[in-house]
Amino acid sequence: MLHWRHNLAMDIFRNMNLFVEVAKASSFRRAAEVLGLPNSTVSRRIAELERDVGLRLFNRSTRRVELTEGGRLYFDNCQRIIQEATLAHQELTHLQAQPSGVIRASMPVDFSVIYLSPLLADFSRRYPGIRFSLDLTPNHADLVGDPVDVAIRMGPPKDQSLIARPIARLGTVLVASPDYLQKRGMPGEPQDLLGHDCLRMKDAPWTLIHRDGGSQSVDVTGQFVANNRGLLQQLALSGQGIVQSADSWVQADLAAQRLVRVLPDWAPPVVSAYALTATRLLPAKVRVFIDYLVANMARADQGVS
Repeated sequence: MLHWRHNLAMDIFRNMNLFVEVAKASSFRRAAEVLGLPNSTVSRRIAELERDVGLRLFNRSTRRVELTEGGRLYFDNCQRIIQEATLAHQELTHLQAQPSGVIRASMPVDFSVIYLSPLLADFSRRYPGIRFSLDLTPNHADLVGDPVDVAIRMGPPKDQSLIARPIARLGTVLVASPDYLQKRGMPGEPQDLLGHDCLRMKDAPWTLIHRDGGSQSVDVTGQFVANNRGLLQQLALSGQGIVQSADSWVQADLAAQRLVRVLPDWAPPVVSAYALTATRLLPAKVRVFIDYLVANMARADQGVS
């Protein structure tokens, strides 16, 4: 009797896992490829599962399959059960070994270059069994549908279903090269930026906060707009204009007088960086990575971007 119940429970769990893969892929064929099963087996087991629960879980068409209302509810519960079971198994393993495996992380390229790269060598020494697969595209990752363990994003997420843990408050300052300022003059107040070439991440006004708390918005213009701070800082170094640069990243150039602070009593608003996950139930490898970022970025007192 116990053996029969055990086999039944295992069959239910396997079908739950198969159902979750089909839901993520929106395709029986793609789910079959992920699971290494024949397409006919996947279709048959989903049909059996629908008979067992007494509900249609998918709306099927020739192009894709989509979850029904009941299917969405079942998907949320199945995903939670699978995650809990997987983590229970992993936690037992990690009692005898350090965290290991691949962390699939998505983050802006600027964050990876400015903030993450100085930390990776030390993290790798502490956790030699952890490897990284980094997606540095600007597109926001789908933490449910995409194979991503954690995403680093600036500002709180719009999707309230995601788990967001603040990891740092990041700050920027205004800088320009001495040659540029010699030719164009040093701005004395934010509105003076209207007469300057400003190197921008996007074509939008700059908001600046005074150290006493006041703020001003300036409709800055310039020759270059780019979604990469590294490029914009190189343009500033070559005398092409004024740029907002990460406070921690620009210190060497300031010390060497390759760049000079502009409007030192003013700065762009501080932005918080968040680690986003689809669940609170994290594998040990992901948990130690996020904990490490929180501890080390706070200790370095890194500011805004």
